[in-house]
Amino acid sequence: MHWCGTRGEVAVGTGGRWYGCWFLASSSCPAPCPRSTHTKGEWQVKTITFTVNGNPVTLDVSEDANLLSVLNDDLELAGAKEGCGAGECGACTVIVDGVAVTSCLYPACEADGRVVETVEGLVLESGSLHPLQRTFVDYGAVQCGFCTPGMVMSAKALLDKYPNPNEQEVKVALAGNICRCTGYTQIVEAVLAAAEEMKK
Repeated sequence: MHWCGTRGEVAVGTGGRWYGCWFLASSSCPAPCPRSTHTKGEWQVKTITFTVNGNPVTLDVSEDANLLSVLNDDLELAGAKEGCGAGECGACTVIVDGVAVTSCLYPACEADGRVVETVEGLVLESGSLHPLQRTFVDYGAVQCGFCTPGMVMSAKALLDKYPNPNEQEVKVALAGNICRCTGYTQIVEAVLAAAEEMKK
């Protein structure tokens, strides 16, 4: 058995998010993570190279490691949060090759050769906040803040692909992100406002 993932387009129930599950190896599933000659306990270790927020990174990762643990522990990028650990809450959402993914489920070895974006990479070259970050503040879309990085990254993945979304499209894109504080109205308004701001 090995990890097999699929990537959904923005559609009802998917939020454009990456999902994966275990399947018996078959020609229809991608190959398992390549194995190296050294081990970490019972798990094989692989050297991977990928880009995080524009910076090349090379790391040795265990084949059981998820992308979230690599970002949090190895790279000390604390924006993505572990909420549920099961891909249900969206607090760990980052963008991989333009697609919003739940990094607690995304195998770290699958990041090899890919481009990863986290909330830390959104600050503009001028040092000012990204329009999404700014509108989340302006519209009161942040309260405790735990879910905010995941919300922002899901919204960015949407706006990168669909720069002029309507309210329903925003709601669908954020369907995989749970917030216990704001009630979602301010979050949707913030994303729509950011879309307008990014057109200028």
